[in-house]
Amino acid sequence: MRLHATEAGQGKPLVLLHGLFGSGRNFGAVQRALAKRFRVIALDLRNHGASPHTGGMAYVEMATDVLDTLTALQALPAVVLGHSMGGKVAMRAALDRPDAVTRLIVADIAPVTYPPHFRDYATAMLGLPDGTTRAQADTALAGVVPDAAVRAFLLQNLVPGAAPPWRIGLAEIAAALPEITGWHVPEDARYAGPTMFVAGETSDYIRPEHRDAIRTLFPAARFVTLKHAGHWLHADNPEGFVAVVEAFATE
Repeated sequence: MRLHATEAGQGKPLVLLHGLFGSGRNFGAVQRALAKRFRVIALDLRNHGASPHTGGMAYVEMATDVLDTLTALQALPAVVLGHSMGGKVAMRAALDRPDAVTRLIVADIAPVTYPPHFRDYATAMLGLPDGTTRAQADTALAGVVPDAAVRAFLLQNLVPGAAPPWRIGLAEIAAALPEITGWHVPEDARYAGPTMFVAGETSDYIRPEHRDAIRTLFPAARFVTLKHAGHWLHADNPEGFVAVVEAFATE
């Protein structure tokens, strides 16, 4: 599948992959900053942003989407950076095609299965009727998503007054949540290239007990903790995030 791409800058390709319910535009400030030194390509993963909607969101499928799109853009090999769900896509792309990934950056996610805590979000979002306004949607989601910042993030996908009200493939995402929160790769999968895992200081997505699983798949992995940042580390501390990414990508 050919994914929607937004490009900025020139030079060595650096690819940005967003997380669940996000889109490439979530990296706007980061992309602009990195574009001073790289050809930065922000992709919308399947069922997100302006990319096509389709059933199936196994990581092998999403990684193939990314690699096929970058091949069409003549942007391989590339530095590949993924946040959260996008980090799992980036990991799978590197494991499947090590030759296509010069450096791998994984932002606040580990190659493990996580609890299915997004199910309630998806169910509440699917329950909104056609024609819902932003104010109505915000009120309807408040009981399930009490954090106003998280609600605002989810509501970036709302098309107020539309039928259906969501621009993303929400039904497809909801059906695929077990795959999205899970993690399965071939037993012999390895990526020996330079790899960096960046954790948010106040996030618990990357834990000490995950390091064995990480090093099994990515033996050259190094670990960085970004201060003043939680799970959405590129939004919480964009300047620090850019500095860490730029330093690693130019080594």
